[in-house]
Amino acid sequence: MNFLNKYNNKKNIRFSLFKKTLEIAMARESKVIVETGTSRGKKKFLFFKKFNWKDGMSTLMFSEFAHFINGELHSCDISAENINNAKDFTKEYNDNVNFYIKDSIIFLKEFHKKIDLLYLDSFDGHDVELASKHQLNEAKAVIDKLKVSSLILLDDKGAKTLYSKDYFIKDGFKILVETENQLLLSKML
Repeated sequence: MNFLNKYNNKKNIRFSLFKKTLEIAMARESKVIVETGTSRGKKKFLFFKKFNWKDGMSTLMFSEFAHFINGELHSCDISAENINNAKDFTKEYNDNVNFYIKDSIIFLKEFHKKIDLLYLDSFDGHDVELASKHQLNEAKAVIDKLKVSSLILLDDKGAKTLYSKDYFIKDGFKILVETENQLLLSKML
């Protein structure tokens, strides 16, 4: 998975856990990846779009990983602009990516596949209480779509994870890796 190295930018402070997560996903033969909160990118000048490394660029990594493993990425965001930016960035892998412009809780409730890798990163964490309640509602909407081998990556630790972390732990998930910004959980160690 040498292709991941191109995402190792000094501004991508989440890279090491993304890489670790995808290595575990590869070993578990994961195929179905779901993320809430699509990589937004940045607009530069009027039409030029560029990567926003502070955003983590999850959609790019997940789309290329899905292509590499012949899997599928399902990426949901409430913003059509964010989805369109992500489509531009991932057009090389569009056979493996499905985008949804929808509220993440509704999307997760309606999603009908078992999920191998779940990445929850929707809703900006400026209001910690509101963002944490939103992520908890995402967790409740998706819990029946997870397997023993599923990986859950929660972003913005402390700004969104106040309730979801405990919810998943109560359901039998354990923290595999914890960084300053993210939590990786699974029932399988």
